[in-house]
Amino acid sequence: MRVLITGAAGFIGQQVLAELAVQHPKWMLIAADIRPVSLQGLQLNVEPVRLDISRPDQVQDCVGEWKPQAILHLAAVVNPPPGMSEARLHAIEVGGTRALLEAALAHAVEHLIVTSSGAAYGFCPGHAEWIDEEQPLRGHGSFAHARHKCEIEELLAVARARQPRLRQLVLRPSTILGKRVDSRIGELFSRRTVVGLRGHDSRFGFVWDQDVVNVIRQGLERGSAGIFNLAGDGALSLQEIAALLGKPYRPLPLGLLRTALRLFKPLGLSRHGAEQLDFLRYRPVLANRRLKEVFGYTPRYSSREAFLAFLQAQGIQPCC
Repeated sequence: MRVLITGAAGFIGQQVLAELAVQHPKWMLIAADIRPVSLQGLQLNVEPVRLDISRPDQVQDCVGEWKPQAILHLAAVVNPPPGMSEARLHAIEVGGTRALLEAALAHAVEHLIVTSSGAAYGFCPGHAEWIDEEQPLRGHGSFAHARHKCEIEELLAVARARQPRLRQLVLRPSTILGKRVDSRIGELFSRRTVVGLRGHDSRFGFVWDQDVVNVIRQGLERGSAGIFNLAGDGALSLQEIAALLGKPYRPLPLGLLRTALRLFKPLGLSRHGAEQLDFLRYRPVLANRRLKEVFGYTPRYSSREAFLAFLQAQGIQPCC
């Protein structure tokens, strides 16, 4: 089988590429990314390709040349570099997905796996305690990542209705942790004090990176279709996270935090603005029942175990 992997130089992309190269040495793996893809330690069945998915012509040429039976669309801009415009970010994430969908349909691709995000459910009031795949996707006007994932899923839904021959597996991960992950979540926990929002638990659900890789590999091997949350069992509140870190927890009033963020961001003292308040008070916490009962995969790590493993990888000894 020929498999095209977008975002192959990324955090999850590298791990998926290495896993597939070992498990399926007879497959041809087309490792596409705008950045160079390292072949160190990989098998001979990996073909690196430079691809800017924001360029529809490049996407069409790539899919047309290699004619993959399956595409793993892992490309995303999780941490936009300073100076990246909103238009550029949208062109990569939403425009890139649109171009890939069009190329897949034009060249008879059979299977498409897309990593969306739990953020697509939105940081909005009225969430259920545990969000399953039947809940609406609401995105968030101030969070480009959440807004773009919602747009991407709308594109995928239209394609499923119009072109059902292209099997889609859509995965919505919660916050991914791993030994080498570069996550903005870490910023919340790196200071001397863990700051929260008074009156809100701010629960965090985590999923370990190898669990994400395993689900992607198994979904590809089986030709699976459907929509699944990716999350470990349970969740941790900010107060519980502070206790594990051995740091004081300070829940501050909404008005005080809003004023502080509005002042700090223009001064360069915080990369977050007042929109961070919705990130803390309206967090979507994902249920994983369908992942376990329908897809047939039980995550190795719960949210708590994933966080503890993350701390250990950072050389931090948890307090309890």
